[in-house]
Amino acid sequence: MDATTAPASATALGAPVERREGREKVTGTARYAAEQPCPGRAHAWPVPASIARGRVTGIDTAAALAVPGVLAVLTHQNAPRLAEPEDPTLGVLRDSRVPHRGWFVALVVGETLEAARAGAAAVRVDYAVEDHDVTLTATHPDAYAPEQANGGYPGSREHGDPDGVFASAEVRVDVDYRVPPLHNHPMEPHATTAEWHDGRLTVHTSTQGSTAVRAVLAGLFGLPEEHVTVLAEHVGGGFGSKGTPRPDVVLAAMAARHTGRPVTLALPRRFLPAVVGHRAPTLHRLRLGAHPDGRLTSLIHEVTTHTSRIKEFVEQAAVPARVMYAAPDSRTTHRVAPLDVPTPSWMRAPGEAPGMYALESAMDELAAELGMDPVELRIVNEPGTEPDSGKPFSSRHLVECLREGARRFDWAERDPRPRSRAEGPLLVGSGVAAAMYPVLVQPSTAAARALPDGTYLVRINATDIGTGARTVLAQIAADALAVPVARVRTEVGSSELPAASLAGGSSGTASWGWAVHEACTRLAERLAEGPPPAEGIEVRADTAGRADADSPFARHAFGAHFAEVAVDTVTGETRVRRLLGVYAAGHILNSRTARSQFVGGMTMGLGMALTEGSTVDAAFGDFAEADLAAYHVPTHADVPDIEAHWIDEDDTRLNPMGSKGIGEIGIVGTAAAIGNAVFHATGVRLRELPLTPDRVLSGIREWDGSSAS
Repeated sequence: MDATTAPASATALGAPVERREGREKVTGTARYAAEQPCPGRAHAWPVPASIARGRVTGIDTAAALAVPGVLAVLTHQNAPRLAEPEDPTLGVLRDSRVPHRGWFVALVVGETLEAARAGAAAVRVDYAVEDHDVTLTATHPDAYAPEQANGGYPGSREHGDPDGVFASAEVRVDVDYRVPPLHNHPMEPHATTAEWHDGRLTVHTSTQGSTAVRAVLAGLFGLPEEHVTVLAEHVGGGFGSKGTPRPDVVLAAMAARHTGRPVTLALPRRFLPAVVGHRAPTLHRLRLGAHPDGRLTSLIHEVTTHTSRIKEFVEQAAVPARVMYAAPDSRTTHRVAPLDVPTPSWMRAPGEAPGMYALESAMDELAAELGMDPVELRIVNEPGTEPDSGKPFSSRHLVECLREGARRFDWAERDPRPRSRAEGPLLVGSGVAAAMYPVLVQPSTAAARALPDGTYLVRINATDIGTGARTVLAQIAADALAVPVARVRTEVGSSELPAASLAGGSSGTASWGWAVHEACTRLAERLAEGPPPAEGIEVRADTAGRADADSPFARHAFGAHFAEVAVDTVTGETRVRRLLGVYAAGHILNSRTARSQFVGGMTMGLGMALTEGSTVDAAFGDFAEADLAAYHVPTHADVPDIEAHWIDEDDTRLNPMGSKGIGEIGIVGTAAAIGNAVFHATGVRLRELPLTPDRVLSGIREWDGSSAS
């Protein structure tokens, strides 16, 4: 099903209802965090550290304070004293230490943005420099095995004798892959406008979860939570980087308290990679053992990654291998090296995106070794239960996604031989990869009110980061109330509303929708008893204890990606001609916004495959690709033909709507499908992302025409 065939009923879940805030956004009337009209507002500009490790020994602010319009310069010597944060990345301007390059060592506040920026340039900082190490290697001497990876997953899991079985396997693949650091780069940079009034703090901030921001600010500033209001009416994307509070919200609140004026801090884009998280680089070793018929006997996925010295974050890239294929003997492990780098964090499908790139590339290599169709290889290894836990799947339609994708992509017409199709200097090939993403649901609260005029108001502190949450929640409410969706209004994006979980982990709609559905169902039951009183009637719901309860089922979304590429043998340039994704993600609640999410994820996966990549400069300790001039995200011209389809699942073990998250699965597997297509086109197996022209051209020139390299 897709947006053209979805039901069009005004109340039907799945209908392609238009975004409610769409007109505001395209006409420019939607106000974001840095666009709030506050009388007397000042602006702030941070000063980043220019060393990779050490401490500040002196700060000269005289020249900055002499700049016309500069109001104040905050440093660790005069900034308001705050409580120690639970998250060390928020411990800004507390002391003289510099844990990595780009760490903020001062903040300049000015009457205008220009004055603040000029003042920041005039601040002079002296340092005591220490030796630093920012280079990740698979054999780094400081690397260790963490107890847990991100998400609370065990750092390692082992079943049977994977090494022994691999050594005796009839067919073996032993390969290494590298994924570089990647950056979120949302369209709206991290920004906050903060204002104090009578001891109360109000912030407009770009966040994926204002409930969490409120709790953090209350703790840092020693305030009751009811004295902090956090507003995030419109958020211009996040991709995970706004999943927790970032330094901008703390610094803006500090500056507003210090100056007694509203203060806006919008982080310059070049500063983002150092202070708002990044996808950590991952080094993968995959070993697959199999029978000649393709059935896996051993699966070993070992990952090495980096974290900062102030906070442990372990990209859970080996975890997907615990879910995907029926290998009786397996081991999945993580090792992490603490380095003098910025703290990594969440980026769309953390763990799954790099982990599935490596796993699905290795599966393609195994298919080539076997002389087997890569679609059929995946189907042969379809498990009956989740391999790691042994739990039954609540629903798993990966095989159907593979078969439907193969049909739509005309996979049967494909000549499996590498370099089998040429168009002049272009080599054309196609590839496939599977996708998965876990079903995550968090407790939330919601209120539903019936108003005397026959309309309804749903209130919940959900955050719409561009996904269409307002619209889908209205559809869920209308469905539960059995009324047209036009009669339902939604209020989101304020910590004054009923508390809700953050927009992350593809859990937003499933979590908020559960609470909204329950509140509206109860409201409908009350209304069935008689008309509401003149002032209306309100019902609240709280899903704590149920949404977060353990499930006896393994709950995941699945999908299949197909890609066709053309590789220029003269320039090494790779162009993706077609991308196709087919997904099994429960009931699709809005076909229009769902397709947007799938396509957006696939586009991001294309960037991961071909253009996006960052380098930690060993000498200076910073990211060499810090802005959009050097860090290349895909544009419209890079995605000429991209399709998203889905198989509707009737899974009653998820939530009342039967929905799974869809925000992240689109990126999972896309890079592998493109990489596999490049191999099919050229015969060259490239194992390091991105597949830039220089790497592709070098591989083509080394190809001897007889085997894959």
